[in-house]
Amino acid sequence: MIYNFTAEIIQDNEINQFIGIVPGLPGAHSQAATLDELYSNLQEVIRLCLIEMTDEEKAELPKFVGTQNISVAV
Repeated sequence: MIYNFTAEIIQDNEINQFIGIVPGLPGAHSQAATLDELYSNLQEVIRLCLIEMTDEEKAELPKFVGTQNISVAV
């Protein structure tokens, strides 16, 4: 079965790394020097997380709905 996830990715200039977190999937996070390496790392960590989950846990995973930009005037 193929699962699709959305990762939040930030660039941490202090450590010169990209950091990726998969919301709703505990333990699914990684970092890397390049986006390509981060993508590969996240694929592997997601695969490992899914292997450890039961079918019931997989059925309860959150479903991605979308993103929303929010403007705030201060």
